[in-house]
Order: sequence, then structure tokens, then C-alpha cells
Amino acid sequence: MKTFCGRANPTTGAMEWVEEDENYDYHQEIARSRYADMLHDKDRNTKYYQGIRAAVSRVKERGERAIVLDIGTGTGLLSMMAASAGADFCYALEVFKPMANAAVKIVEKNGFHDKIKVINKHSTEVTVGPDGDMQCRANILVTELFDTELIGEGALPTYEHAHKYLVQAGCEAVPHRATVYVQLVESNRMWAWNKLFPVRVKAEDGEKIIVAPSEMENCPGVPSVCDIQLNQMPSRDFTVLSDATAMFRVEFSKPVRSASTCYRVPLEPVRSGKAQIVLSWWDLDMDPFGRINCTMAPYWIKPNSAFQWRDHWMQCVYFLPNEEPVLQGQLVSLTAWRDEYSLWYELQKARGEEEKEADVRVESPVCRCQAHLLWNRPRFGELNDQNRTQQYIRSLMKVLKADSVCLCISDGSLLPMLAHYLGAKQVPSFFLLLWSLGFSFLFAFFKANHLEDKIKIIEARPEMLESSHLEDQKISVLVGEPFFTTSLLPWHNLYFWYARTAVASHLTSSVTVLPQSASLHMMIVEFQDLWRIRSPCGTCEGFDVQIMDDMIKNSLNFRESKEAEPHPLWEYPCKSLSDPQEVLTFDFRKTVPQHCLSTEGSVTLLRKGTSHGAVLWMEYHLAADISISTGLMQISNEKGNCEWNPHCKQAVYFFSSVIESETLPALPSAVTYAINFDTKTGEIAMDFKL
Repeated sequence: MKTFCGRANPTTGAMEWVEEDENYDYHQEIARSRYADMLHDKDRNTKYYQGIRAAVSRVKERGERAIVLDIGTGTGLLSMMAASAGADFCYALEVFKPMANAAVKIVEKNGFHDKIKVINKHSTEVTVGPDGDMQCRANILVTELFDTELIGEGALPTYEHAHKYLVQAGCEAVPHRATVYVQLVESNRMWAWNKLFPVRVKAEDGEKIIVAPSEMENCPGVPSVCDIQLNQMPSRDFTVLSDATAMFRVEFSKPVRSASTCYRVPLEPVRSGKAQIVLSWWDLDMDPFGRINCTMAPYWIKPNSAFQWRDHWMQCVYFLPNEEPVLQGQLVSLTAWRDEYSLWYELQKARGEEEKEADVRVESPVCRCQAHLLWNRPRFGELNDQNRTQQYIRSLMKVLKADSVCLCISDGSLLPMLAHYLGAKQVPSFFLLLWSLGFSFLFAFFKANHLEDKIKIIEARPEMLESSHLEDQKISVLVGEPFFTTSLLPWHNLYFWYARTAVASHLTSSVTVLPQSASLHMMIVEFQDLWRIRSPCGTCEGFDVQIMDDMIKNSLNFRESKEAEPHPLWEYPCKSLSDPQEVLTFDFRKTVPQHCLSTEGSVTLLRKGTSHGAVLWMEYHLAADISISTGLMQISNEKGNCEWNPHCKQAVYFFSSVIESETLPALPSAVTYAINFDTKTGEIAMDFKL
């Protein structure tokens, strides 16, 4: 039996259905899971264990048997904690069958098979009674159903159902409560992930300004949370406008309502500014008294506290619908709207008590301008990067002439407008090749800048381009950033090369291609923390979870360990152990060759450290002496600390030695590599040896 999976094809720039082995989805789920990250989260595990011990003790002190319900048990860790703490019996629910099978083995290996029953069902399917899955209702509810937004994995409806059908009234719950905190900030850097700023272009006939359409300016964007490692956001990149404030709490030991609702808190700005962003995080009280607390608060909230790195729970960035000016000391009202799975925020002037009842609930925000559907948040940041834009302006000025016939191949690009203002103004005008989302949005963009009759949008795939589309002219300048929405890994944007090959017959013999070439670069690194997501745990809080380690390793070996994966490395500090090295080049002035491009070599390690993996990225050579890096910006000091392009994800290839870390030498003298770019598939295969 086979399964079909959607995957971007770098040679066509399209999402395609690919036939995979029937086990592919299962191995993907395990290999890309955050189980290892959670098992390495010492703070989380210790606090859960303390909370469970306390809950079991309180039940025992009342003279009751301690019956535990563990929803979403995963490895069975929390149930084993409960059994070890003296619980009489535990029902451990796990809907993912391979994980449930692993939990059975882990529970048995640790000697708790007579105390823990693993049930491979969703909690809403569990029955209670003499012939049911559970003999009776539980009096201790233990769960870990939370994501960075707290409620995004369906915690609220799950708790609601459990209180109605699976646990006793007045039960103990671990965690006992969650508190969501908010803080109002001004941040051009973060605001640039949601709105397009005016783009200034200095042309021969004066400065021109590219502006966004009004519908984009007033668009609330998409409702999905922006979750990031806020601890990597430098304090210089935002201004705090309010103190951190508790927005709402959820008491898990009482019946929980998942129905949509809203919460409102007054905020007194601590300084004047433009309110743009709501930063948010939550903490868990594992006991009713708040003595056992696990917090996601960022570094500036608790600067003296020990910092626990974790990737399964981060912090949230919410964009207000519009900038709102606030004055120091002048109260404002922040409203959090919530449905079952998500949150969004509004800021208003402080209102009187009598107005509250008259409020009408708003719907979840929906993007009306298409920009937030076409561009993700890093893409907004990239387009708002004035330094990057300046590099393209400089390059376009070198290659454009008054009689240039230009064609742009890139998704949702501003290059046509830049090129028009910089010289490609004569008839024939600029052509933009477009075959995916965005026609009406880009047309509105051109219209807002009075260019709708200057730039012709051609709705055709590159291989379907005809002379009539180009008004029987040959293209003298072919441009691209390149950027394509289907790209996941850095080299997927090489689709520009395939598109350039497809339109070769429409190009002049002396065509100028911008960028003229690209190169793949690589560097060996030691991660500060990211290695944990691929590192075995062995034992966790005294429990043997080696079976889980083996399960992850087996799934990684299915395919994932031979592939790179995308990560935004500005969020994940690392230091370079080698110099960056160029390993492959791609000449866009020529068509894609029929043969594969391969290279072998070695990288000398210059610094002491653990070689966790290789980072790979692309550099685009726009014109003479002008290049754009999608990866390393600079090595900032002698220790090898790296600064990465914040708008792009880099490719990380974790060395298998990290999985078997006990065999890893402290400082191999070199790492050998073999890299192969398959021009038929557009994919890169790689192998490294320490």
C-alpha cells in the first residue's frame, strides 16, 4: 500500500503529489516530532513530577484511591511519574498508534505494566464503566496538551469533554491552572513582518516612493499566531509600552468552557509610543497554591531566573489590526478574543463599565488584501529590508537601459516597479510572468502606484510562454530575486534557473540575467541548543526512555537523517567551527545542464567544539561585486558566533554522530563531504563523514 504526499518540485515551482512508502507519514511524524525536545526539557519534567507527587499526596490524605487520567501520554512519562508517586492506577490515552505501542513497551520496561493501562484512543472515544476502557472516573487529571499559544492543539475542548465524562467533580489537575500574559510593545522590526513600508527609490528624475494599496494598509492580516524564540530578540529591536499583565487564566481542576469568548484588561502605558504588537506567553501552576510554577516568560521579565531552552513552547507575537498611538499614563483597554483554538487582540481607549455589556463580538481576522496569503512573515521582513532593496536597485541600475525589454520571474516581487522607476520606462514596457496566486493583488499594487499600464502581467507558466505574450519582442533583461512561495529549502529557489531555461527561446543572444549566478555555501557549526531536538535522552527523571530514542533514530534513518531541514537560525544561536566554504555554483547565464553537478571535499575545523551539523545556504550574485546572502551575514567575534539572515530559513544537516553522541570526538581535524545536485529533480543529496 502506498501513500501520497504533497511536495514542492524545485524544477517546476509547483506543489505535486508524490507516491511514498506506506510508512512514510509515520516516520515523518516521529522524525520531525518534538518528543526529544520535551524529554530534554528538565524544567518542564521536574515541575510536572513535583505537581503530580503533590496531587497524589492530597488525594491520599483524603483517604481516597488515586486514579489518574493522562491524556496525550506520548512516552507514558507522566503516567510513570504518577505510578512512582503512589497512584493506585493510571489510564494513559494516546491516539497515535505507533506512539501508543511505544508507550506500552516503555511502561513495561520500567515495571509499571500492572499500574498503567495504555489506551489507543482519542479521549472523546473513551468509555467509562465496568465494561468500558476505564473502570471508573479518575480523580487526578494529568495532561500536556499545550502549544506555544496554549490552546492551539485543542486543549480547551479536550478538558471540557474530560470534565463532563471522564473525571470526578472536584478532581485534582496537573497542571492546576494556566495564566496567559501580555505586554504591549512598539517594534519596527516585528511590525515589518505584517505591513509593507513605503519603498524609496532614487531615480534620475527624483525620488520615487512605492506604496502599498489602501486595502493592504487596512488589512488585519492572518489570524495565525507568530510563534518565535523571543529570547533571541535583542532589546534594541523593541520598546516596551506596558508592564506585563495577566490577560486571563484557565483553571483545569474545574469544568472548562471552550466556547468563543473575550477577555479585557486595562493597561497603563509606561511610556508613549505606537502600539503595534502584543507579545504573549503563559505559565503553568502545577499546584493550587502557585508554589510549583513553569513559565515561558522571556528574558527581560525574569532576568535573574535560570533560563530553560525549549522549542516545543516558545512565545507569541500578535499584530494589532493597526498602529495605535498611546500616551504614558493614559489608560487603554486591551481585548483578547478567543475561539477554541486561537487568539487575537484589539486595543481601544479605556472604556467605562456601562459600555462593556454593549460590545459585539468580532469575527476572527481574515486577510482581505491577499498579501498576507502570498507573503509569509519572513517575506514581509525581507521586502521591508532597505539594505537588501538597495542592493537590487544598485544592480538594476547597472543593467537597465532605456530600451530594455524586461521579464521578471519571481513570486509577488517588487522588482518590476523598481525596474520601471530606474529606467525601463520606454515602450515596450515591463513584463511580469505570473502563474500562481497574486494576480489581483499585484494588479492592485501596480494601480496604487499608477503603473497598471506600464507593467504587463502575463498569466502563464514559463514553458507556456509565447511570443504573442511578449508582443513579439525578445527579452533583453531577465530578472528575479529569486523567490518562490513553494520553496522550503534554500536551493528550491533555483527554480528560477529552470524557468530561465524554459523561456530561453524568448531571450536575446546577449540577454542580461539578474542574478547572473548563485552559489551554495556550507559551514560546520556547534549549536547552543538546537542539537537537543536530535539528541537521545536515555533516561528522563529516572525513567528509561531508550525505546523512544530508538524509535526516533529508526524514523530518522528511514530518510530524514540523509536530508537537510529548514530552520531560521537567527532564533537558534550557534558558533562556526569552520570557515564558510563555497561548494557549488549555478550559472544562470546558461541553461540548466543535463548532467548532475557534484562536488567532494573536506572542511577543516578551526575551533574546538562539538560538530553538531552543517549549515547550508545560497548566495545570489546579482551583478559585478553585488551579492545577496540567504544565510551567513557575518561571524561576529573570535569565538565564532554567527549572525544569520533573519528573513530566510537556512538548511541544517544534523550529523548522525549527534544521534550517537557518545562516539563523537571533541575535535575532528576535518569533515569530508559529498554533495550532488540532481538537475532532473532539483534536489541536493549530501553526505558527511567526521
